[in-house]
Amino acid sequence: MSMDVIILAGGLGTRLASVVSDVPKPMAPVAGKPFLDHLLCKLPLNNVNQIILAVGYKYEKIEEYYGHHYQNVPIIYSIEKEPLGTGGGIALALEKMTAEHGVILNGDTYFDINYEELLEVHRDSNCPITLALKQIEFPDRYGTVLLDNLKIVRFQEKVLGIKTGLINGGVYAISASIRDLLPDATTFSFEKEVLEMNVEKGFLAGYISKGLFIDIGVPVDYERAQIIFA
Repeated sequence: MSMDVIILAGGLGTRLASVVSDVPKPMAPVAGKPFLDHLLCKLPLNNVNQIILAVGYKYEKIEEYYGHHYQNVPIIYSIEKEPLGTGGGIALALEKMTAEHGVILNGDTYFDINYEELLEVHRDSNCPITLALKQIEFPDRYGTVLLDNLKIVRFQEKVLGIKTGLINGGVYAISASIRDLLPDATTFSFEKEVLEMNVEKGFLAGYISKGLFIDIGVPVDYERAQIIFA
């Protein structure tokens, strides 16, 4: 199935300022190359129509490094002139999407999933959005997700002391109809104003993966990534 890939690469990296301060967060060096490289090399490029990089802060550094192709797949830049939140950034990038289906990735999170499998679950679900989920121990840092027969039924706020739970892995399979769920605002949160607002309508499916998950947004995991990807 041909798909577009949107990567949210506009992060400031405020929590990483102590270790990386002069580049956008997805360009933070991990094991000798930009973190974004680790995301791009896992994509099933034979099925990728185009890669849309949703960029903002110091985006010139990304464009300078990657140019307009990655291994013969076109790279399109969706440039935020000012921070639009995760939702606003996605909405802007969706204007450049031409495929019927796509995948959205967070540029500071690596989740080793089977994209073809994710899209298959997504297509079978008839939902506009399918979230890739990861079961982790002590998910105190994240909110958790409740799943019932592949449908997401609830998001739970961060709760201390939970021993295990499903978390949103920051990878989404989407259909073009996702545009109908977006608010009219220019700046908004995708998590709060799209996912949480539509969960009770049965519009969200879930796909559980056992693949490696790492969020480089905090220094301790950024350092751990250096070892994992070495």
